[in-house]
Amino acid sequence: MASPELNERERRVLEAVIQSYVETAQPAGSNAIARRFGLGVSPATIRSTMSDLEERGLLYHPHTSAGRVPTDVAYRVYVDSLLPLPSVPRRERAQLNAQISTGGSAVESILRRAAQSLGVITQELGVALGPRLDNSVVERLDLVRLSSERLLVALTLIGGAVRTIFVEARGQVADAALAEVARVLNNRIGGLTLREIRASVSERLRDTGPTRDAAELLNVFIEEGEHLFDASVVGEENVLLGQASLLAEQPEFATVDNMRKLVVLTETHEHLADVLRRRNETPGITITIGNEHRDPKLENFTIVTAQYRSGGVTGVIGVIGPTRMPYHKVISLVTHTSQLITDLLE
Repeated sequence: MASPELNERERRVLEAVIQSYVETAQPAGSNAIARRFGLGVSPATIRSTMSDLEERGLLYHPHTSAGRVPTDVAYRVYVDSLLPLPSVPRRERAQLNAQISTGGSAVESILRRAAQSLGVITQELGVALGPRLDNSVVERLDLVRLSSERLLVALTLIGGAVRTIFVEARGQVADAALAEVARVLNNRIGGLTLREIRASVSERLRDTGPTRDAAELLNVFIEEGEHLFDASVVGEENVLLGQASLLAEQPEFATVDNMRKLVVLTETHEHLADVLRRRNETPGITITIGNEHRDPKLENFTIVTAQYRSGGVTGVIGVIGPTRMPYHKVISLVTHTSQLITDLLE
């Protein structure tokens, strides 16, 4: 939907109403706007302008209130056209850097700290999606015996991440055969992405001339390789959340119905992973407001995310909150956090 064209007075009044509502969670009246924002026009003129904005679908009257509340379309106009984007204040930048950089260097640890820290600073629900591993390059592969017929395949990916797969052998595998299969696998699929391995593993492992014992185990990888090296099987795209209680304290979730929607959203990780996965296809910042989601579960929420990168691996970091959020603050913090994660991972 194209953003409506606004004249200067309409822009200033709309921005004032949004700012007032974001800060107070109360409908904005013309007298209050005139007193607080000094727009240089009378309350009557502001009231007339607000009426025009309402007719254009940018404001609405909640119940019988004399004040007006921004619509999802108003927030979109604000984000696209009116929003000032200040840099992240030094104090908050230092806080994020310290909290995210301190601790384990594993990808999941970094993302968990980022989601928690971002949620606390923005007072929204921090959320992160683990990296999509399809384009991750396998640096080394190790086979570890767990029992006579059960093996663990440890994949070391470039960048330091380690993912594991369990394999059921067809009978007991001798130590010499295990070592031979590990050597063949490293020679034939080492240095490839998981996507490349999944598409070509059977062809790459044929005609390797292994011993009889090794051949039986290699057949497992030839026949089941497409499944074994599926990125979802080796642990891609975990959803990591901050503190949902930060949202629960906001006025929007005072009703039982809205609180129920928040609980459902935070408990159904599969649905949330699907939402975030689609956002991972777009570099930079992505903002979806209310009904733009085309999903009843998300109609009361805004999601602001940014893509982070580590070589060919990508994921998203961001926040979920009510449509009434301080967009200028949230967008700048999410953008900064995504760059911080990228720097740490690389």
